[in-house]
Amino acid sequence: MNKQTLIFSLVLVGMALSSHVALAQNQRIAFIDSEFILSRMPEYSGLEQRLRALTDGWREEIDEIQRDIDRLEREFTAREILYTDEVRQQRLNEIEARKRAKDQFINARFGPEGEYFRQQQQILEPLQRRIMEAVEAVADRDNLDFVFDRAGDFLFLYTRSQWNISEDVLLEMGIQINQ
Repeated sequence: MNKQTLIFSLVLVGMALSSHVALAQNQRIAFIDSEFILSRMPEYSGLEQRLRALTDGWREEIDEIQRDIDRLEREFTAREILYTDEVRQQRLNEIEARKRAKDQFINARFGPEGEYFRQQQQILEPLQRRIMEAVEAVADRDNLDFVFDRAGDFLFLYTRSQWNISEDVLLEMGIQINQ
């Protein structure tokens, strides 16, 4: 490659990079804190209480199953020497079956596809949709290119409060902010 071609290529690359930098400088970015927004929504506290009542009932059932397992284990330990091999194995199988039943119950209620997460999604979906609509309205109004959620998986090491549009989103949703 001759010297002229090399210089021409470098100039083209430089122009391409400078145009991308110029575009990046014109982008407007803001963030929200969805946990803050949810905490200010009156209907959220009622939903949170419903979920808590649901989980409290399940936790009580789990505790009851565990108490039953503990009782069976105590009885087994106290009477183990009196059991024949066959009875001993039956009691151990019964204890293991109760432990498996407890694990299945926990998974069905709190597992990745459990009842708790289905209920949470069903309950929170309307609120999340309302927040998204307000975010889109504020972003369109303020001509924003990107809006991140501070409460999500993104880690912001530093944020200026002037780019926090959480209160604008609350106002867009018709929720007054009491400072």
